[in-house]
Amino acid sequence: MKFGLFYELQLPKPYDRETWDPADERRIYHEMLDQVELADQLGFDYVFEVEHHFLEEYSHSSAPELMMAALSQRTKSIRLGHGIVLTPPPYNHPARVAERIAALDLLSNGRVEFGTGESASDMELGGFRVERGLKKAMWEEATREITNMMVSEPYAGFQGEFFSMPARNVVPKPLQRPHPPIWVAASRRETTMVAARLGIASLGFGFETPEELGERTREYYRLLREECMPIAHALNPGLAVLNTFMMGPTDEEAIRRSAGGPGFFSYSLGYYYNPATGSKHPPGRVNLYRAYKDSSSEGEAEERVARSGFLTEAQIREGEPREEVQRALYRAARSGNAIGTEQRLRATLRRYEEQHLDVMIFVAQAGDRKHEHIMESIDTFGRKLLPEFKERHETEHRKWREEQLRGIEFPINSSI
Repeated sequence: MKFGLFYELQLPKPYDRETWDPADERRIYHEMLDQVELADQLGFDYVFEVEHHFLEEYSHSSAPELMMAALSQRTKSIRLGHGIVLTPPPYNHPARVAERIAALDLLSNGRVEFGTGESASDMELGGFRVERGLKKAMWEEATREITNMMVSEPYAGFQGEFFSMPARNVVPKPLQRPHPPIWVAASRRETTMVAARLGIASLGFGFETPEELGERTREYYRLLREECMPIAHALNPGLAVLNTFMMGPTDEEAIRRSAGGPGFFSYSLGYYYNPATGSKHPPGRVNLYRAYKDSSSEGEAEERVARSGFLTEAQIREGEPREEVQRALYRAARSGNAIGTEQRLRATLRRYEEQHLDVMIFVAQAGDRKHEHIMESIDTFGRKLLPEFKERHETEHRKWREEQLRGIEFPINSSI
């Protein structure tokens, strides 16, 4: 399988203050540039960065197209993934999305991965007046028309339910033809299957186990072969899974370095995506990091994360919620699949490889983790583990993918 890094640009407030140091946001932006530049040098395949708005502490990544433009000049080979562009038109007009994706594709010499999605936080939906019940339909209409804009010369115009525009030639056109590979954010199994039916890749946010991934993979490729009605002008078959990531000379040290990441990631995501809390968030008036540390349910989060790294998978999953999104939050705080030594990661990641995962994406920058530990982890993984997985991807996984895609006549444009 291939490997990537995933960024929210998380920035917890200092525990004892109500706001950040003026240099903090600049720091995390430049740390990301350094981390991705190192990953590119070591042969990592992808970087994915979110688009979020108003989610203080959880994500300060509101303009990922600018970060990706900077990375296009700092890197040579790594694929630059939007993970994702908020596609409903009230967030971003479809023509502006098509223009930005194409311009980035030119700047990066054809390295863009076009991730799409909707978001579900009340802060974002309310801030841009996106009606929750219509956001999925908005996503589908806009995604389809964005791909049409990138291939049509001129674009014939559109009178739709959620946006309209007259005929225009949308320029520039992307370097990758007919357009960059398309992904959709998928925190639920259902969305992964929608992706298969539409012929696009699934960017999995469910922290799936290897066994769950195996079932989803088999069904995804079956639907792709038998029921696909493409939303775009080329297929992008593939599944990606997120996992929290940190390495160290011992398992105990890796867990210690990681501890403040997964717990805060889960706590802050749950805060904004739970209507009971996220809809009532007073902008600029909450210290989420302090609340996380002080919470009776989360006060021992670091210790529990550390313990979970040494529990069996059955113990890690014990008591998890049945609802898929809540289960993903639970797992984000407890999962240890990509935390530990070289030996531990090799063993656990091989289980995903055996289930034919296409891309594993590491969440390294999270919570109060240290930049130097993230850099060391990227370096260690890139030197000691990445080469063997890349070799098997080329010699074994590609053959398996070719077999799954046999008989499909629609054009395929995929970097996997």
